Amino acid sequence: MAQFTAGLIDVFAETPFGGNPLAVVEDADELSDAQMRRIAGEFNQAETTFLMKSGRADRRLRSFTASGAEVFGAGHNALGAWLWMGEHGQLGSLDTPRTFRQEIGEDVLPITLVKLGGRVHGRMRQAALRLSAPLAATDALAEALGLDPHDVAPLPAARVADTGAAHLMVRLREIQAVDRAAPFAQALLAVLGSVGAEGCYVYAFDPASPDTAYARFFNPTVGLWEDAATGTAAGPLCAYLGAEGLLNPGKTLVVEQGVKMGRRSLLQVRLTPDPELSGTGIVALRGILTF
Repeated sequence: MAQFTAGLIDVFAETPFGGNPLAVVEDADELSDAQMRRIAGEFNQAETTFLMKSGRADRRLRSFTASGAEVFGAGHNALGAWLWMGEHGQLGSLDTPRTFRQEIGEDVLPITLVKLGGRVHGRMRQAALRLSAPLAATDALAEALGLDPHDVAPLPAARVADTGAAHLMVRLREIQAVDRAAPFAQALLAVLGSVGAEGCYVYAFDPASPDTAYARFFNPTVGLWEDAATGTAAGPLCAYLGAEGLLNPGKTLVVEQGVKMGRRSLLQVRLTPDPELSGTGIVALRGILTF
C-alpha cells in the first residue's frame, strides 16, 4: 500500500467550515486515472485536486468530482491547491508576492500568492472569454430551474460563457428568485446539453449592492448538484458582464455564493483584461491517505 499526504481546505472562506471544501492529494504522479477517481469518490467532496510535477509549469493539477468526472479551468480546484501548498511552506517565502505557473489540461496559467495577516492569499488569471450565441428562448430553461419564465431577466441574455470551463450564465430578476430555484435534473441536463454547457450559474443583483452578484451553481453533468463557490463560473460571469458594459469603472465584481447551502463564499474577480480570480482559504484537515 502507498501513503500520500492529503487533506481538506475550505476555499473562499472567511471562517472555518465556510467556503467550498477542496480535497488535496500531494505527490500524485504515480496514481492512475482510475485510482484518482476512486480517491475522489472516497473524499466525496465537490472536487479533489491531485498535485503533480510538470515539464511545462511549476505544478500540474488534475481535479476530479466525487462521481469521477475530470474538471478543468482555474477555479476553487486550482486556487485551493496553491493555498494548501503555501500554507504548508512548500513554495518558500510568500512575504512578498510571487507568481507561479500551473498546468491545467491544455492551459498553463499564472497564479500569484502572498501572505497577508498570517494567511496566504492567491489571485490567478483565467483564459480569455469565449461566448456562445444567446439562447433564443428561455421558457424551457426556466421550467428546468423550477422557476416562472418571468423570473429570467432578458438582459444580459442567457448564454454560455467560457474562461476554462463552459457554463450557462442566467440572470434572474431578483435575488429571491435565485433562492427559489429548484432544478429538475433531467430537464436541466437537456438544456445544458443543447447549448454545450457543463453547469448553470444563476445570479441576480440587489439594487443596494450593484457590484455584488448573488449566485448559485448547478452542475448535474458531472454529478455535482450544487456548488458552494465556483471560480470557473464567477470568472466568465465577470468577463461577460464586462463585455456587456455592466461592470463598475474598476472592472471588478464580488460574487456571493453558497448562502443557501450554509457555506457563504465570497469570490472576487477583476478584468485584467482577462478575469483574475482572488481569495483565501482555511486548512481544515491534514493527514495521511493510505491507498
